[in-house]
Amino acid sequence: MDYQPSVELLEATHRFPGPFMFKIIGRSEDQFVARVLSAVRTLLGDENEPAFSVRKTANGTHTCVTVEPEVPSASMVVEIYTQLRGIDGVMMLF
Repeated sequence: MDYQPSVELLEATHRFPGPFMFKIIGRSEDQFVARVLSAVRTLLGDENEPAFSVRKTANGTHTCVTVEPEVPSASMVVEIYTQLRGIDGVMMLF
């Protein structure tokens, strides 16, 4: 299952603008990491890649991308979750 917090919960528990951590798990194929990073960059209107790390499963079939961009608002966090959910190969979002 994937997670999407409400704007109200985000505003109550985070300070914006500020960093927000997204964890995206998907199949290790078709430039999955690049597509995740591109989606986040495009929504934030940033040419630079956000801070991120990548881990693959032992057999290499799945990849976890942890992205921690500076996000201007709670509503942008929700937009990013929505965009990430639409990426081919995404299996889970946290």
